[in-house]
Amino acid sequence: MTNEHLKKPMPSVEKQADFYQKLRSKVQNWVDGKPGVVGTVSGYVLFAPDLFHLLTKMMLDSRIDSKSKAAVGAGILYFIAPIDFLPEILVGPGGFLDDVVVAVFIINTMLNKFPTEVITENWAGDEDLLALVKKVSNSGNKYVSKLPAGRLVKRFTK
Repeated sequence: MTNEHLKKPMPSVEKQADFYQKLRSKVQNWVDGKPGVVGTVSGYVLFAPDLFHLLTKMMLDSRIDSKSKAAVGAGILYFIAPIDFLPEILVGPGGFLDDVVVAVFIINTMLNKFPTEVITENWAGDEDLLALVKKVSNSGNKYVSKLPAGRLVKRFTK
């Protein structure tokens, strides 16, 4: 990537909102088409667009320092990387499950570093962010830790 790409302006707020809504709709349609098969995993996949949106908003928040933004940027890159532990190109929106794990890890780290409102003011999801982070973290031991990304996150937090 050249510096020219980095100097391009962010998409307009309307384009960002349009992308966010399209992603939410795509994930919701996928989940609706997999009743019973996906089970509890689908609940986590539904949060992927909201978590991605939160990470992008955190990158623009002047209250967050550059070192923390590097971690947030890594989370965004993990979402958009074509190859990760569960590639979306192979498993569809179900591939967002590992992205959710990484995003929750980063968000939880930011919640421990900054006042809660710095993070929650950027949240656009329907569910309470703190409850979501707690739910995903609690179930991590049961479900998410079986995923390669879950094992990787645990390795870095020991």
